[in-house]
Amino acid sequence: MSTAKKQATVQHPDEVDRDHTTTNMRSFGVHVAVPDELGSLARTLAVPYYDDALPAHDEFHANRVHDVALRLAADVDQHVETGVLAAAAWLHDIGRPRERTDDIDDHAVWATREAGELLAAEGVPEADIEAIQHCIRTHSIRASSPNAETIEAKLLFDADKLDATGAVGVTRLACIIGERSGRSDERHAVIDDFTANRAVTADQDDVSVLRKWADERLEALHTEPAQELGASRSEYMDEFLVRFHDEIGAEGTQ
Repeated sequence: MSTAKKQATVQHPDEVDRDHTTTNMRSFGVHVAVPDELGSLARTLAVPYYDDALPAHDEFHANRVHDVALRLAADVDQHVETGVLAAAAWLHDIGRPRERTDDIDDHAVWATREAGELLAAEGVPEADIEAIQHCIRTHSIRASSPNAETIEAKLLFDADKLDATGAVGVTRLACIIGERSGRSDERHAVIDDFTANRAVTADQDDVSVLRKWADERLEALHTEPAQELGASRSEYMDEFLVRFHDEIGAEGTQ
């Protein structure tokens, strides 16, 4: 297991000594985890793992997921362990850089195990660790991902999927297309629309893949607050695609 620790400056996970973490959960006692401090600890542990991340799944993505997850938590009619949710948000994608370089097969599986070891070393109560691990293990939309069972896991899933919608989603999905193209050395998609009345044809994905990816995630949202926010972001994506078609002169809109 690679170890991760962040002090005043961010260091690579393999270069940091856990025994000198700025925030140590052992000080909270065996059975007590302060929500704000649990999230802060998780951020400290997680950030070094994102050093080699590409833009679509970097520290800023984790930060956005964290903020949206807590925003959604404030609007659900259930008790939410916000410390568990905050910690899971920071840790959910720590395996992405390793998956991108084919060092691991599934970032969610790897991050679940890695996060458990990191948090256990800091004295986080076992119940909190298990709750955080469930959130991480179920955050993916892949068919191999188990279903989210707890409200915290559902909120993490929703916040993560919402980051693929709206203005941020358009930008992130474009980044993902670039990442996938770079890995395969082939264009994953092009900046055009082959369904329009165009002179070009291709067997690759076009701009419509942005709408497809977003719709898949919007349809999978668990909570009502996320669905409401998703509807608003979906409207923006519709407006974006109208503008896109106008700019490329598709279907006589030029």
